Amino acid sequence: MADILIIGAGPVGLTLAAELARHGVASRIVDKAAGPSPYCRAIGVTPRSLEVFEDMGVVRDIIDAGLWLHGTRTMVKGAPVREVRPDYSDLPFALLGVPQYATERVLTEHLATFGIAVEHRVSLTALRQGADGVMVDLDGPQGIEQAVFRYVVGCDGAHSAVRRALDIPFEGDAFPMEFMLGDVHIDWDVPRAISVFAVEPKEDAAPDFFVAIPLPERGRYRVSMTAPERLSSPARTGTGHGIQADRPGATLADLQEVADRVMPDAAVLSEVHWSSIFRISMRLAAHYRVGNAFIAGDAAHIHPPTGGQGMNTGIQDAYNLAWKLALVMRGKAVPTLLDTYEAERHPVAEEVVRRTTEQSMNFGKRGSGDRLADTQLLVTYRGGALAVGDTSEGIRAGDRVPDVQGLRRFGVGFPLRLFDVLKGTRFVLLASVENDTSAIEALAEKLEAAWPGLVRIVAIAPYEASLDEPFGIELMLDAAGSFKATLGQGVWLVRPDNYVGLHSSVLNGDEIVAYLKETVGLTG
Repeated sequence: MADILIIGAGPVGLTLAAELARHGVASRIVDKAAGPSPYCRAIGVTPRSLEVFEDMGVVRDIIDAGLWLHGTRTMVKGAPVREVRPDYSDLPFALLGVPQYATERVLTEHLATFGIAVEHRVSLTALRQGADGVMVDLDGPQGIEQAVFRYVVGCDGAHSAVRRALDIPFEGDAFPMEFMLGDVHIDWDVPRAISVFAVEPKEDAAPDFFVAIPLPERGRYRVSMTAPERLSSPARTGTGHGIQADRPGATLADLQEVADRVMPDAAVLSEVHWSSIFRISMRLAAHYRVGNAFIAGDAAHIHPPTGGQGMNTGIQDAYNLAWKLALVMRGKAVPTLLDTYEAERHPVAEEVVRRTTEQSMNFGKRGSGDRLADTQLLVTYRGGALAVGDTSEGIRAGDRVPDVQGLRRFGVGFPLRLFDVLKGTRFVLLASVENDTSAIEALAEKLEAAWPGLVRIVAIAPYEASLDEPFGIELMLDAAGSFKATLGQGVWLVRPDNYVGLHSSVLNGDEIVAYLKETVGLTG
């Protein structure tokens, strides 16, 4: 039996299970639903999540299932129509629109390549922590099953059974109104791949709005808008968040009524695939961990869908936790490494909740215009327990490593990207060298002896450098000069999630060994 139990098989749980497997650790993943969800809850996939999917090996399938989002057309009553098409050509990926059910399909198929399948119709009914691990009661098709796991991770959404069992406070607020969501065909004069935001501000009330996000199918959109009072129900207890599946969805006439009222030009809706009433709350869990149990994704943070941050933040929760949990499970790192999961990810969610709530309250008003605001490429762990090094300008400890193009390696007849070099599950030490690799070769031998297979060494040299093929390290030539222009000179120890752990201006083997042993907690 697997030693890790994942509750919830949405994008977050599937990412965690697949990443654990890629790092060499099997898990068991269960979900209370009868099967995959048909709802297009989330659409936007951020550039950062696409980088995660590239590292996982599924980015091509995700891209093939989606539609590149070219920009937005905003129509505020009484103001000129504004269309913005951000230029992301300098980034590895732009913004992609993928229906959540397609994202889940790709991740489920990917997980199956590791021999792991989701167990549906299985729900958590009890959780207790003891000296031997986490004891759970699971209610499935065969009745109640009692089992013990070393770790349990709740990826089970806003109404998380794991969070409730751990008695983790989930405080926050909620919008007083309800909203309608639908998957429809729209006949109108809008270019493909352009999202539409139509807003009619109100003096003393929430704005009336109509939002349409394009889906990959021709003419199809996921639309959202404020629900009329006749469809709303009194506020409920609990989180009051998400699709209210126990209630009838909005009709085509309900959706069309709002479009007619808010859109300045004709928009004819038809062919409703599905629709729903939903609520929006803003809540953040007080903790992400209690003992050997964790929460991630919507179980830990919920907020307005503005900017498409929810699913992506959860996916990156899983990406952060997976490599740490795998090292501990494999006996390669001490359990205290797991404390850094909450320390790094809780502040990120806190900022997302704050920013999306502010964006929602100012819906329809001109924003900052920062094209990177919702890409999640600016998320940093600077100042955290795993971020060590100098504080010079540029890429520092705690930052995401940017991609660099134009690297060359002897014997390879085409240029490489830095992301090609970093791909995998190990730490990667990037070190600038000039005409001598003896010091870094010696360090590579020392690191391999201490932690076999856990650290790769990559030397980056100027294109004109004349160096013999080194022992135990990979030699890359900065043919385009992009590496030096982007990162400068120095040493960067890159974590398995492609964030800089240690940054130094000079190669210091003792400093690197101390970081891996004392800061990360690698054993050996």
